[in-house]
Amino acid sequence: MKLKQNIAISETGFIFDPANGESFSLNPIAVEILSMVKDGLGSDDIKTEILKKYDVDSQTFEHNYFEFVGMLDKFNLIEK
Repeated sequence: MKLKQNIAISETGFIFDPANGESFSLNPIAVEILSMVKDGLGSDDIKTEILKKYDVDSQTFEHNYFEFVGMLDKFNLIEK
């Protein structure tokens, strides 16, 4: 997954898409995930990091992660 280049993300979880003027707010874990994406980590590496840091099982992470990615895609924030 790769975020579109023009997407601005603040450390507090505010996303702004200058192409259409839309903005979104993220929770702290979503901010961490997008930070890892920006650093070039793939989904397996992100999963490993989140499972180490938080008390979550693999299946729950995968469900929530792919739901999050689906929302990013729905709002046209990631490249296809």
